[in-house]
Amino acid sequence: MTKTLTTGAPAPEREPRTGLDRVLATIERAGNALPNPIALFASLLVLLAAVSTALSLADVGVTVPGTDETKDVNGLLSGAGVAWLLENLVPNFAAFPPIAAVLVMIMAVGLAEKTGLLETVMRATLARAPRSVLPYAVALIACQAHLMSDVANIVIPPLAAMVFKSAGRHPVAGLIGGFACVGAGYAAGFTIGSLDALYVGITQQAAAVLPGAASLHIHLLINYFFTASSSLVLGALGGFLISRVLEPRLGPYTAAGDEPPQEDLALTRAQRRGLLWTGLVLAGYAAVVLVLWLPAGAPLRGAGGAFVPSPVLSGIVPILFGAFLLAGLTYGVTVKTLTGTEDVVTAMSDSVRNMAGYVVLMFVAAQVIAVFNWSNVGVLLAVKAAALLNSVGLTGFWAVVAFVLLVAVLNLFIVSGSALWSLVGPVFVPAFMLLGMSPALSQAAFRIGDSATGIITPMNPYLFLLLAMLRRYEPDARLGTLISRLAVFVVPFLAVWLAILGIFYGFGLPLGPGAEIGLDPLDTNGG
Repeated sequence: MTKTLTTGAPAPEREPRTGLDRVLATIERAGNALPNPIALFASLLVLLAAVSTALSLADVGVTVPGTDETKDVNGLLSGAGVAWLLENLVPNFAAFPPIAAVLVMIMAVGLAEKTGLLETVMRATLARAPRSVLPYAVALIACQAHLMSDVANIVIPPLAAMVFKSAGRHPVAGLIGGFACVGAGYAAGFTIGSLDALYVGITQQAAAVLPGAASLHIHLLINYFFTASSSLVLGALGGFLISRVLEPRLGPYTAAGDEPPQEDLALTRAQRRGLLWTGLVLAGYAAVVLVLWLPAGAPLRGAGGAFVPSPVLSGIVPILFGAFLLAGLTYGVTVKTLTGTEDVVTAMSDSVRNMAGYVVLMFVAAQVIAVFNWSNVGVLLAVKAAALLNSVGLTGFWAVVAFVLLVAVLNLFIVSGSALWSLVGPVFVPAFMLLGMSPALSQAAFRIGDSATGIITPMNPYLFLLLAMLRRYEPDARLGTLISRLAVFVVPFLAVWLAILGIFYGFGLPLGPGAEIGLDPLDTNGG
């Protein structure tokens, strides 16, 4: 796909290469040298088997700080290891938390997307935004876009370009700005989707490396306060960068002769009616949930009448599933994009079918994380990593900053968030726990690094799709020019998002309901 999309509007054969071109070429070569994420994790599993066996034969053990227990490393390539793998290969996968939660969310969100509800909501929001507010509206909506999963990279940029053009603004600013805010703010948002389920499932497994981690209350909303507030700030920042930095650099806009005609963004009567009924149904659904949760003695209160933890937080995935399912059904039936049960089943099935590659990746990742836990290599690496950070003075928030920058660099080469979190989570979540930082903090830090740099790496397949969209307005556009325009978002998003996390850290603010910043570094029982 990359070669096909980049052959249009060829540059002169002897055009001099800029420093940016050389950097991008280096990133592309390094990324291309990496195996497919599934093969990467399969290789890691083989390496882990060999390393765990070698450490076991050397009688290596590790003592977790705060306990008197020494854990010996177990070798996978031993009689006990092979027996364990045979007995647990299927359970490792079946019980892997991200699998069920992500697929459940994908079914419901996919239904809402395929009925046209999500795109209609964006059209209704953007089409009414005043000209001066438009960049901020685009950026704010784009920072919620992980709700739509990767579809957001396809829907939001061209829609933003059309809205900008209809408002008399430069459509390329909307196109590039929309894409930049989708990617650089991808893990922010006050909306909850399959991405949150994916992250928290891996976080649960990574925290399980340490004894007593089961008592920690790790749920889907552990980063909600952080992501919701971040999306508002990043939306304002993104709007400023689009309006004051990106658009002025583009110069005056002149429509190309073969440019696609302007599309009417106004909603039809059926679409407006569909949004009205959907809003009413969701309001009723939310009211029912709140009535079952908020009053004293309500059935969805937690033990002793607590709000946190409670069945609402631990069961937020089925609650959100119900909300998206009702929204998709209501809108689809109203606008007649759903004409029968067969359409509903097909829409949900297609959404799950598109996740086949993810399921295979999670099968291998589940085995790697399970072997980390069983072999005690995960504990060993976590203790050594925590000791290393201590020895070089990288503790507290500076350790978080270093982790964010590491993830941001790795994200240039491993653009799959699930693959990258599965790779670094099992080491850094428990390592930070040993330094007194909660799994919620580790996950929040990962969100920043996993988002900010993804928009400028040639490993991002949607970057070349954006280039094809850009050439509708600028036929001679090149990849280097596109990335130079996107790059203006990377450092500001990275710096401001880190500053927001620093405020949460400095003031000890909870990152989500019941999700505090710190843990007692000597308390591995989650107290």
